[in-house]
Amino acid sequence: MARLLLVRHGHVDGIDPPRFRGRRDVPLSEQGRRQARAVAACIGAEWQPGAIYTSPLARCVQTAAEIGSACSLAPLALPDLTDLDYGAWEWKTHAEVRAESPELYERWFAAPQLVRFPQGESVQDLIARVANVLRLVLARHATDTVVLVGHDSGIRALLLQLLDQPICAYWHLAPQPASLSEAEIGAGKVQVLSLNETRHLRK
Repeated sequence: MARLLLVRHGHVDGIDPPRFRGRRDVPLSEQGRRQARAVAACIGAEWQPGAIYTSPLARCVQTAAEIGSACSLAPLALPDLTDLDYGAWEWKTHAEVRAESPELYERWFAAPQLVRFPQGESVQDLIARVANVLRLVLARHATDTVVLVGHDSGIRALLLQLLDQPICAYWHLAPQPASLSEAEIGAGKVQVLSLNETRHLRK
């Protein structure tokens, strides 16, 4: 079986108060760097990954670098793990978007499957991208433990597929910064063993 460790990057500016970060290449905050070291220590102590793949954006690359250091592995960037393209909404606050596009903003939270961001992507686009990642992992690492470092959006999209859930369940999942989710794929079945684990951040 392939074991997947899904890691959201650590804290960055733009999480609180929230902004549509998307492709804006913001680095980890000091809090985020501490979180990255904590999740790296957890993975290094409990697993022996065969590969680490990361979104090419700095906040994920920095998180993956900590994990790589703890596991003596060089992370590889995968463009398909990058964040949602929020288009014209990128780096705007939620208050700004709500004021400019109240109807589409409300639809995003009520029915994400019906939204395409102005000049950007849809969740369907994101799900297609992360499906490519799952295919790559299964082709290259059928019996390995693999770490995937990504974004809130991408972790949600991966979990929707692993849990066989529809896009309208997007908001039912809430991966926290530097959280860890674990799944196994193989022998004709998928098992999600843990979701949004953050105990390593409280040590």
